[in-house]
Amino acid sequence: MSIHLFISDLHLRPERPEIAHALVSFLQQEARHAQHLYLLGDIFEYWIGDDYIPKEVQACLDAFAQVAATGTKIYFMAGNRDFLFGEQAAQQAGMHKIPDPYVIDLNGTPVLLAHGDSLCTQDQAYQAFRAQVRHPAWQAQILALPVQERLALAQKLRMQSQADTQMKTEAIMDVTPEEVPKLMQANGVNILIHGHTHRPQMHDLGTQGQRWVLGDWDTHLWFIRATCAQDMALINRPLTA
Repeated sequence: MSIHLFISDLHLRPERPEIAHALVSFLQQEARHAQHLYLLGDIFEYWIGDDYIPKEVQACLDAFAQVAATGTKIYFMAGNRDFLFGEQAAQQAGMHKIPDPYVIDLNGTPVLLAHGDSLCTQDQAYQAFRAQVRHPAWQAQILALPVQERLALAQKLRMQSQADTQMKTEAIMDVTPEEVPKLMQANGVNILIHGHTHRPQMHDLGTQGQRWVLGDWDTHLWFIRATCAQDMALINRPLTA
């Protein structure tokens, strides 16, 4: 059976080169042996447009492209940090963009993929922000700005996000429990995989199925390896090992 890998929340950025190094190692050691690799959002700390790619980030796109060239199919789902990642960059990296949420066939079992932020409905201010930045008209307006203005806006949004996080409760920043089965039932699945919350765990939902949460790549790299619904594992390794 084919191997499926899932990662999210790497938050790649020039000031954390060890994350990029861990990614390249992961791609060379794990992804080359997989048939499918799913990127479930916030792969990049920020993305201001395909016309501005720092050299450190370009090296990561090249590493993705090299793996894609070996036959691994790579799928990119936007997160709340890299929602401006475009088709040009995706083609450079050998990726196929997919919407959020998205149902895949895991060797005979339908599995729902999401970034996870849409499930955090208690955070009403964030949901309003999410609706704004996902709107095509808003994105077109931002992408029309000069690069330096977009960089300044990205920095402002990062600082605001950090400040907001410190003010919010743990419960607000996590998924709203009742939203999970609603989304799963609406898509006809018993398995959901997502990131965003940085709280890696497999949640047994009883008769409703399972919710798998990916971790962020801060001190450890996290990924899910699966061949079928009965063979799924949430794996982590030290980032700098």
